[in-house]
Amino acid sequence: MSTAGDLHWLAAAARLSARGRPASFPNPSVGCIITKEGRVIGRGWTQAGGRPHAEAVALEQAGDAAKGADVFVTLEPCAHQSERGPSCAALLGEAKPARVIIGQSDPDPRTAGKGALALRNAGVEVVQTDCAASAASLAGYLTRAQLGRPHVTLKLALSLDGCIAMANGESQWITSHAARAHVHSRRALADAILVGGGTWRADKPRLDVRLPGLENRSPARILLTRGIPPDGVKVINTPERIAELDAQYLYVEAGAQTAASFLSADLVDRLEIYRAPIIIGGGKQGVGDIGLEALGDAHGRWTLAERRQLGSDSYEAFERMRA
Repeated sequence: MSTAGDLHWLAAAARLSARGRPASFPNPSVGCIITKEGRVIGRGWTQAGGRPHAEAVALEQAGDAAKGADVFVTLEPCAHQSERGPSCAALLGEAKPARVIIGQSDPDPRTAGKGALALRNAGVEVVQTDCAASAASLAGYLTRAQLGRPHVTLKLALSLDGCIAMANGESQWITSHAARAHVHSRRALADAILVGGGTWRADKPRLDVRLPGLENRSPARILLTRGIPPDGVKVINTPERIAELDAQYLYVEAGAQTAASFLSADLVDRLEIYRAPIIIGGGKQGVGDIGLEALGDAHGRWTLAERRQLGSDSYEAFERMRA
């Protein structure tokens, strides 16, 4: 049975796992922390290209001290050996920690339940939890496994009255430098970034990451259009075709119609809204018609996940509530 202390360390491992995104693709970015007598003796996250896994990195740091320690890992340790090395369950079994605390079961049939079983068979106590932080850190991997598509974040930069541009289309810049820098940090966590044809024609966005040291994290560029794609940009014709994208995390920077098309197709998992303290009045609204027939249908869809101040602007993130 997990304790508050276990959940604390799992949450720390979940934060650590963000360092592996998106370079760990096609593998999920997993976080692992090894503690002994309340002190961290090893930690790791999934490395570029998917190997080595987080557990292997943390075990190498811990060395012989891993024996009798507690291992906190966001995803069930893999049970299948590959040409790139032994399974994490086997490595942990050999290291003989006292406990392995797992934040999320692995839906991959090669591991699902088998990783935990292998550890128990090796004499290691296994604690399986329902850790929200672990699940959130693996959202792309889990969405791909459960729904067959990437996890979709829809980003909107709005005025106080919900506009994304002046009536004449002028939109640069609604938000401040601090907010735009934060957007780039969010881009850096995505495998792919998508805009609609209207946004592409109007703004010619670069869709890259322009933060010092993170330029190599720029995601693949995707254009939602029925037109001819520019060089280096992949095209899809409808939001429902995102399933074919080679990505776990898709970041959508949309105009009103693209935002509406993703929302009406129920393909948005996370909303990230940047709001500037300005009123435009009569400008272009941020979201087009999504086909709601009654106000009641709009309620109960989103829950606040994060809120912060970015200079003069506010940032709010909402998670989609699903049954």
